[in-house]
Amino acid sequence: MSLKLTVSVDAMGGDAGPSVVVSALVRAVRRHPNVHFMLHGDETELTRLVAKRRSKLSQHVSIRHAPRVVRMEDKPSIALRRGRDTSMWRAIEAVKNGEAQVAVSAGNTGALMAMSMYHLGVLEGISRPAIACLMPTKIGPCVFLDVGANVECKADQLVDFAIMGEAFARAVQGIERPTVGILNVGEEEVKGNSEVKEAAHVLRNAKLPMEFCGFVEGNDITEHTVDVVVTDGFTGNVAIKTAEGTAKLIAAYMRGALKRSFMSRLGAVFASGALNALRHKLNPRASNGGIFLGLDGIVVKSHGGTDAFGFSAAIDMAIDMAAGDIVKKIAADRAEMNLPGREAAAS
Repeated sequence: MSLKLTVSVDAMGGDAGPSVVVSALVRAVRRHPNVHFMLHGDETELTRLVAKRRSKLSQHVSIRHAPRVVRMEDKPSIALRRGRDTSMWRAIEAVKNGEAQVAVSAGNTGALMAMSMYHLGVLEGISRPAIACLMPTKIGPCVFLDVGANVECKADQLVDFAIMGEAFARAVQGIERPTVGILNVGEEEVKGNSEVKEAAHVLRNAKLPMEFCGFVEGNDITEHTVDVVVTDGFTGNVAIKTAEGTAKLIAAYMRGALKRSFMSRLGAVFASGALNALRHKLNPRASNGGIFLGLDGIVVKSHGGTDAFGFSAAIDMAIDMAAGDIVKKIAADRAEMNLPGREAAAS
């Protein structure tokens, strides 16, 4: 997709620094030739890296000097108080000032969320922003949120997550009427704590462009029982990291099995096409990016340890969110929320 917009990039965030970011831009420019990229960071270093790819990037990139970097170990509160001359701060500030439509960073997640809330604020009616991700399933990715921003959640927050998740599924994934479920310890209505029960009651009575399917269990996620899975940040973070660890374990088992004997190695050669397809589906880089939802602006968090392929995927996600006008969709759906249902649940 090609759009006439500007992407503001924290070029110094992440484990590998600006070399990965600039390499990612080469990929991004090929897919989005009408998009301009505003890089924030050390001007001398960025100028040198961009110059090496001048023929591919010179017409698509501008550089804004930022002398300092938010470190991965910095506390969000400290980064917020002392980070005004950092590349992360200025990348988000460009969105606030209208110089860019989206921001992308591979830096400190807590600091990025704190700075994003400071600069962009939270949409009216949304209690707290959430971090969403795309979870691989048998029939394509599902939206999974929250995965770490809110450790404990009240019922109204879970309702907000459902609104944000279904709006994302419509805007970015093109699902006309997404199915939504709340992660629980069972599908029965009597199971779960009071917060998930109250949230389910509200969503069953909500007049939103989605189909609420009630409760789902952990094994339903990869089955793609629903398009959007809603949970608190503690549970979501544990679930996604468990899934990532399981995928790595299976990959390690497969490599060991395929190298065990001459015949198994020969079989791997004949099955190379299928194995490559499997590797692509399980590749976390292809869906890299933590999606900040609920802000009055668009911010995408790339994995800190990603490579150029993964960072370019995060850029793709940010551009798709801008194309889908995700902020307006969330605001509109929140305004249409069935408030009498929420009041009834609380009574």
